[in-house]
Amino acid sequence: MTYATTLAEMLNVFANSLAKGNIPISHPLPQSWFARPSPEVAPELLGTLLVRQFANGDLLRSAIVETEAYAPGDPACHAYKRKTQRNQSMFGPAGHLYIYLIYGMYHCLNIVTDAEGVGSAVLVRALELDRIPEWISDKKRKKPHRVAAGPGLLCKALLLDRQQDGWPLCRSNGEALWIESDNSGGAQLANKDMRVVQTTRIGLTQGADIPWRWYLQDHPSVSKY
Repeated sequence: MTYATTLAEMLNVFANSLAKGNIPISHPLPQSWFARPSPEVAPELLGTLLVRQFANGDLLRSAIVETEAYAPGDPACHAYKRKTQRNQSMFGPAGHLYIYLIYGMYHCLNIVTDAEGVGSAVLVRALELDRIPEWISDKKRKKPHRVAAGPGLLCKALLLDRQQDGWPLCRSNGEALWIESDNSGGAQLANKDMRVVQTTRIGLTQGADIPWRWYLQDHPSVSKY
């Protein structure tokens, strides 16, 4: 393939654009950007940068390479039947986090979308990290592109769990999480040859035929099933 497939290559392209006098890439998406149906937001998140700020001020940037959408009328959506204590964040304002636990051991990161009161969100399925955190085991470090190649893996890498459920996506003092893009407000793919694949979602028993999963073709950090 001739297009950039790693976060390092993406950042290099953006840095070169910046050196030529183009608009800076570090531009947090406002929460209002997410106030649209999840099937619109999900593919546009590909290629944007998810930024995790830890309590000590350290930053960990990651390229979003795979997403899934969940929306009203979708039997696979956690909000399909009703609002509960578990899924209440999904009904909150757009641009906030909905984090849930599955199988009693894996957390999943979702970004709330659409209007407040509408149960809708985008599941972030896979990331490519700009560096490997110190808490990642030596065994997993041998395959750096696979450290965040799945919903549970990326939450472990970013130290996310139910404590961050309901957080707003914005910069702040202390711990925070936000998404950066360019001033066009959409995905910042390294070049136009990066292809987005749309297909059905993974691991579902209901709504399995709905094609609401998107990923960057041939990217080494996309989840594998």
